[in-house]
Amino acid sequence: MLVIDRALLDRLSAEARENPRRRKNFNIHQSDDFCCHRLLNAMEPGSYIRPHRHLEPLKDESMVMVRGRMGVIAFDEGGNVSGHTILEAAGENLAVDIPHGRFHTVVSLERGTVFFESKAGPYRPLSEEEKGGWSPAEGTPETASYLASLVRLVKG
Repeated sequence: MLVIDRALLDRLSAEARENPRRRKNFNIHQSDDFCCHRLLNAMEPGSYIRPHRHLEPLKDESMVMVRGRMGVIAFDEGGNVSGHTILEAAGENLAVDIPHGRFHTVVSLERGTVFFESKAGPYRPLSEEEKGGWSPAEGTPETASYLASLVRLVKG
């Protein structure tokens, strides 16, 4: 039995702060080939996840807040925002379920943010068709201003 305690969350958040990508995951599933992926994602402010979608019909994705606060943003095919919400571990909105085929991203709004994620395996890198081609790739000069605009959007 795996027990997820505050010490694990603290360790993941510390590793996320030290990581240049400002995030760290902890896989609960046994391998990338496993049929159901379950993981904790520690994500610090300043982390950028390029908007993307999962096209496989079994790849709906669920996210449940464990600690902290984050924004979840959905986009249409052209990159226009089609919806957004803030999830807070101690707030009204605690989780989202994102259907396969829907472009989305998340942004950390608070230090120490950790969420639980689940989706079907096996792991496959995103195809070009699954990446939001209208958004900057990670590590490009445009990333910082795009991320800042997403954070402003969800904070209102």
